[in-house]
Formats: sequence, C-alpha cells, structure tokens
Amino acid sequence: MLLGSLLSSLGDALSFAFGMTWEVLWALILGFALSGAVQAVVAKEEMRRLLPDDSPRTLAVATGLGAASSSCSYASVALARSLFRQGANFTAAMAFEIASTNLVIELGIIIWVLLGWQFVLGEFVGAPLMIVLLAVIFRLFLKDRLVGEARHEAEQGRLGSMEGHAEMDMAVANDRSLWRRLASPQGFTATANYFVMDWAAVARDVFGGLLIAGALAAWVPNSFWQSLFFESHDTLALFWGPLIGPLVAIISFVCSIGNVPLAAVLWNGGISFGGVLAFIFADLIILPILDIYRRYYGTRMALFLLGSFYATMVLAALAVELLFKALGLTPTARDAKVEMATLSWNYTTFLNIIFLSFAGALIYRYFKRGGGIAMLRMMNKPMGDDHAHHAHA
Repeated sequence: MLLGSLLSSLGDALSFAFGMTWEVLWALILGFALSGAVQAVVAKEEMRRLLPDDSPRTLAVATGLGAASSSCSYASVALARSLFRQGANFTAAMAFEIASTNLVIELGIIIWVLLGWQFVLGEFVGAPLMIVLLAVIFRLFLKDRLVGEARHEAEQGRLGSMEGHAEMDMAVANDRSLWRRLASPQGFTATANYFVMDWAAVARDVFGGLLIAGALAAWVPNSFWQSLFFESHDTLALFWGPLIGPLVAIISFVCSIGNVPLAAVLWNGGISFGGVLAFIFADLIILPILDIYRRYYGTRMALFLLGSFYATMVLAALAVELLFKALGLTPTARDAKVEMATLSWNYTTFLNIIFLSFAGALIYRYFKRGGGIAMLRMMNKPMGDDHAHHAHA
C-alpha cells in the first residue's frame, strides 16, 4: 500500500515534469538556436576590449554584449571573471553577468510560454534597472581596496565551473556583413557549435529545474505556498514577494533558465508578480555560484556581491511590480502552464516536431564539421596559459 502510494506520487511528479518539458521544448530549441546565431558573429575578444570603465556608455555596451552571450549562469560567471582578469572594469563585468543571465533570447521565450508576456516584459524592464541600481550601489559602497583584493584573488586562477565553455571563442571573424557571416558554412558550423555547447552547459539545470518543479507541483499543496507568500494580504504580499523570492532561489540550487519552471509553480502557488521576477533574477546568487564567487574573488567580495545583488533584485522587482500595477499590466490569472503530461496533435506537438528536426540538423553539423566530443570534454577545463596554475580552495 505504502509502495503503491509512493510510486503514484513519483509518477505524478514525473508527469508534471514531462508535461512542462513537452510544453517548452520547441521554445528551448528556438531560443538556443537564436542565441547560437548571435554568438556566432559576436567575438569574445571584442567583449574584453569594450569594457574599460563603469561609465554609462560602457555599462550599456556590457548589457548589450551580455544579452548576446550564453545564458548558462556558470559560464557567464566564469567569463565575467575572465574579462575582469584581462582588464575589464569590475562593475562592467558584473553588468555583463546580469545581462547574460536575464536578457537573453531563450529566457524570454521560455518565460512567455510558461508564464506569459507580462513576465517577459517585466524581466526585460527589470534587468536593466538592476544594472543601474548595481552601478549606483558599487559607486557608493564598493571600495578600491576591495576591488584590488578581488583582482588579486582572481589572478590566482582558482577553478569554478564551465571555465572552458566561457573562454571558447568560435565566432566567425571577417570583414563581411553579419548576415553574410551567419549564412556562410562557417557561420552555420559556429551556430551549431554554440547550440550544442550551450545545451550541454545548461542541460543539468534545465532538466533539474523541470524535475524539481514537477515534484513541487505534485507534492506541495497550493495552501502551503499561499500561506508562505501571504496571498490573502495584498499589501503585505506586494512587498514580501520580492524579499522572499531570491531567498527561495538561493536554496533551490537551480540557475540559468532552469529556474523558470520553478517560477511557474511559485506563481500558481500565490507569490506576487514582483516575487516571481525577483526569483528569476536570483540565479546569480544560488549557493553553488556564491561558492564560486568565494573562490574567484575571496570571501569579502563574495559577501559584498551577495548583499548588493540581493538588494538590486529586490528593489528592481518591487519597482517593476509598482510600475506595472500603476499601468494595469500586472497579471491576475494564476494559470502558468504547470500541467500533467498529455500528448495530442496540437500546435505544441507540431512545433516540437519541427524544432526537434532542426536541432537534429544542428547536432549533425556539430559532430560532422564542428567541435565534436573533444570540445565537449574541454567545457570544464581552463584553456591556455591564462590558467596555467589553478589553486583549489
């Protein structure tokens, strides 16, 4: 009897997980393909050259470059450290990091599919606001001495995660236009390389997030979430959501776009609109990444980043919620697509078949003309003399 009940509960969790996976699969493939195409024509060497200070222009460039990069949080954190080590301004490197995990194409698509367009708009309004707030906090509270300590720690070359993936530059570099570069055989191969590498980098978080979301949807009653998020107290919930959202994210261990299915469960459970945004913003302060900050920059800077990132996430999410409420844009229906598995011949099935075929073509190109198994093995290994020595904390 007990075994049957456990198996039934497990089946429900897997059914929810598969249902959400099937719902967003085409969107994930489309998002990663578009991201791969952008990265195929934006060289990382150019990123390092364009971030010399924390002026508004440089921060705008950092935001744009971040939006054109991989959505993998670990690779983003590693690349930001690499930019900083090679002379980029620390504030600009952190702005790049925020943009690369909050303004990328694939994130917007999956948020739209699971949560709706208002959340996409909120994400793309809130992320630049986070960068502005972070720049202000850094100007007011970040001392040159702490930045110097962080640079000294960064020079030690301690390993984090996805080091090789962060440093691989496979963009097509020539004098032709962006479209001609992208349409060339080299452009198709570069897109395939980034597509496969980005999937390999975030697969653990994406599917881990879907499994955790499925388990929460099946096993945790909505009454628990409604109590936790004070759903019946409108004013308290408005302020509590952005405060509690990042704290839930910190202990979830899921980052990149893998936290969006969890956000959908929380939204259906009663967290505020701003709470959802703050939860999604907070993939850069989950516990494994906080440990990487400690290894990269030292304990003091890791704690400073935790405090400053948390403050910007809360303030940005709350500001967006208040703005959307004033404009009448805040969604009210708690109908995020958290559903048990059902297969039928509808537009989702049709799109999944099309985009799975397209993914198959990119994967074939990757193994035929691209990096192959050898490149996948290099994803977690530092590249070149820049990482000649790497102490372990």
